[in-house]
Amino acid sequence: MPQRILGIDPGTRKAGFAIVEADGAIVERGIEPVEELLSRARALASRHDIAAIALGTGTNANVLKAELAQLGVPVRLVDERETTLRARGLYFADNPPRGWRRLIPLGMQVPPRPIDDYAAVLIARRYLADEGKRPDLL
Repeated sequence: MPQRILGIDPGTRKAGFAIVEADGAIVERGIEPVEELLSRARALASRHDIAAIALGTGTNANVLKAELAQLGVPVRLVDERETTLRARGLYFADNPPRGWRRLIPLGMQVPPRPIDDYAAVLIARRYLADEGKRPDLL
């Protein structure tokens, strides 16, 4: 099984998570309440060969870093600047607007749901790029 990165976009109430392959491919993603994130991360680590956890440096990062360290997987803080903005583009690439919404520029549209999971994908990919494994992912 290939090694994977667990990307996490931390927040106050909820956190996005994503399992990403070394080539940047998304294996699994979702959003959890912060208080359930550790148990979700533990379940993900048991199902996947997690090489590292890429934790965004946003809200609640230091508290979550200490909790995630319990999993025995290296936790690395990753700059999450502009990930929310770029996550919108990733969301719309996966879910292009339909009907009359196609006529509205994407920059003026707001996704109909939270996109913390897409931000977590970008955090994991940024980790891979920073580690020199896949600089083309940025």
